[in-house]
Amino acid sequence: MITIQRADEIEDSFFDGRNFGGSIDIVRDVLSDVKARGDAALSEYGAKFDVSAPKTLEIPLAELKAAAEKMQRENPALYKAISYSHDLALRFARRQRDSFDDFEEELEPGVFTGQKTIPVERAGVYVPAGRFPLVSTVIMTITPAFAAGVDEIVLCTPPRVHPDDRDAAEKAGTGVPGKPFVGGKPYADEGIMAAAYICGAEHGLRVFACGGSQAIGAMAFGTESVPRTDVIVGPGNKFVAEAKRLVYGTVGIDMVAGPTEVFVIADKSANPAWVAADLLAQAEHDVVAQPVMATDSSELAEAVAAEIEKQLATLPTRAVAEQSIANCGRIILCESLEQAALLANRKAPEHLELAMDAGETRDKIASLVRNYGSLFIGHGSAEVFGDYAAGLNHTLPTSGSARFTGGLSVRVFLKTVTTLRTVEGSSGAVASAQASGVLGDAEGLAGHARAARIRL
Repeated sequence: MITIQRADEIEDSFFDGRNFGGSIDIVRDVLSDVKARGDAALSEYGAKFDVSAPKTLEIPLAELKAAAEKMQRENPALYKAISYSHDLALRFARRQRDSFDDFEEELEPGVFTGQKTIPVERAGVYVPAGRFPLVSTVIMTITPAFAAGVDEIVLCTPPRVHPDDRDAAEKAGTGVPGKPFVGGKPYADEGIMAAAYICGAEHGLRVFACGGSQAIGAMAFGTESVPRTDVIVGPGNKFVAEAKRLVYGTVGIDMVAGPTEVFVIADKSANPAWVAADLLAQAEHDVVAQPVMATDSSELAEAVAAEIEKQLATLPTRAVAEQSIANCGRIILCESLEQAALLANRKAPEHLELAMDAGETRDKIASLVRNYGSLFIGHGSAEVFGDYAAGLNHTLPTSGSARFTGGLSVRVFLKTVTTLRTVEGSSGAVASAQASGVLGDAEGLAGHARAARIRL
């Protein structure tokens, strides 16, 4: 049963970051080993941690195409859904790209300052394939990179046993956790391969059957097979998250993600069944996922709590969702919706929903909230639309990091650089030289001052 509590009962720790990674020594060792030994280390860690350790790592384009064609034949609804999601995400990401202007402006006579927005040359993408192979993550990571104008994208995802090797693996009793099949052909989850092809495998994308923290090391440092990238994006388990944290500085990263979370601000107009479904949709991700609702209606609080129990009874992922609801979920009774907005700002949730009718009150609350990864406005704007098929990116800040950053977007794959162009002898150039000389003297940097005055 989900906890119902008053706003004045909330403990301070509720607002603390929820990073479950910590300092994991094994990750540091894996990264050092991959940096030193390259493919040999990747092969050893694949044989240790994965169900397959292929002889080579890169999955041929023909395999990706075959997976997409198989999906189109056998599961056309999924193929169509991926294509639709990719189309919306690409259109949204291109609009984001258009918002970054290049310009040059004359600030003073003869002093021209400018800005250029340049994509990184090569981006690394990590796509998990554990309990739930995240087909949608392929869309959300590849698409903004393409929209940004990245030349080459490297996608790493945990290996699977190739169909050609399955008989041999079964006879040997391998190809399962703890007993990997070693030396076969590179392969991955077929849904992930198909999505990679649909989203642009023919336009600079390379896919590698390599998972875990070792894959992050490969993309950060480069190996004989896996190219070094400039930025690494995508979710993963605590080992992947820790690896991204440790390689930051060597490469750029999108963020270090913690457990997923949703915060719903709801009033009496909310549909209890819809709100409960949204809370459970987050709860089923992980036993430490955090589903939260804040409301000024005690009647709604009781109705949502009851609806959660009703829906749990028939939810296939009940085992996980029930633990999340019991251990991390809560319904907060507020004195007002304004108080709920203040709590949301302090919590800075990954997903924030306003389950309210359209009108002045909802508009007011929407204007008050400011710390969130994505905001979903109104009863019909389900958070799962953002996860899958509304154009938004579902890779979002967690654990309070929405206070200072947004989610994955084209921005992550772009560098904003500046330019200076002066006209020799212009009044602006002379004034800048004079001011620079004075500032150089003040800081005791005589070389700086000379480099400025020599142009006078």
